[in-house]
Amino acid sequence: MSITKEHKKDVIAKHARNKGDTGSPEVQIALLTDRINHLMDHFDKHKKDHHSRRGLLRLVSNRRGLLDYLKNTKPSVYEGLIATLGLRK
Repeated sequence: MSITKEHKKDVIAKHARNKGDTGSPEVQIALLTDRINHLMDHFDKHKKDHHSRRGLLRLVSNRRGLLDYLKNTKPSVYEGLIATLGLRK
């Protein structure tokens, strides 16, 4: 099951720079992290679902690119975001 609209609005509100911000790297990374965490729970039950695993790798790669961009442009925001989301460096 995918994330609900209310949950998505909460994630956006928590990481948005200002009201109505849905496209900043911080928000995109937070949404991708939420989807990745949801898929990880799915793979605990369905270990042989290789088709969804390919999608997971694509999400992780997309998040990695956004994190690299944020690290190069705003290192302080990057450090705060990975601490908030609980990501490794």
